[in-house]
Amino acid sequence: MPRSVILRPTPRCARCQFPPRWCVCAGFHAITCPLAIDVLVHHRESFRPTSTGRLINRVIPESRGHLYRHDLPLRREDIVRAGRELWILHPQGSPPPAIAKPENVQVLLLDGSWREAARMRTEVVSWGRTVNLPMTGESRYKLRDQQGAGLFSTIEALLFLLEHFSLGETQGQLRRQFELHVYAGLRARGEKGAAENFLAASPVRAAFPDLLAELDRRRPREETLARPARDNVT
Repeated sequence: MPRSVILRPTPRCARCQFPPRWCVCAGFHAITCPLAIDVLVHHRESFRPTSTGRLINRVIPESRGHLYRHDLPLRREDIVRAGRELWILHPQGSPPPAIAKPENVQVLLLDGSWREAARMRTEVVSWGRTVNLPMTGESRYKLRDQQGAGLFSTIEALLFLLEHFSLGETQGQLRRQFELHVYAGLRARGEKGAAENFLAASPVRAAFPDLLAELDRRRPREETLARPARDNVT
């Protein structure tokens, strides 16, 4: 039976937010990106260990996270960066301009349910250009059911944007971090079969063989609970 770390609280790693038994901090790799990346996180999403917006902020240290609450007004000057055109990713936007360069663009990602993202968009839509990227295929975010065909998680939207800018190396690094996050989430829920199926089409197996072997190693319960977070990751 799948387990929930929200409904049944358990100790978590302070960094990757997984139970210590499934901590993936050994696979952490900091990513640099010419895009300026900001994530507006709905306050409900901020408590969910599966949040991909929070994952973006962990693996791209120069990105910024902002908490959204309906009772706290947003200030444009706290989010919009000088010298860059702001792109707000949302399905109701227009195609991105073909001549834009990533070093001139700031992207604002809206992290929450589709209803929450719609509410956030109404408050920031006047700040910049709302952009709708062509996104095809099936979501790899197996920790949640997407609410319709062609819908993707926050981090997957960023992956499509990196592809638009032909930032293949950065996209590959981010995809590996994302899919490691999904794999660990499935294992933490006890969904070993689904996790193995996920690995079959994932770059994670080749990228992190030693970490996967360690995660798969059976260990005493006391070792699982006492496993400390590593000091050399953020």
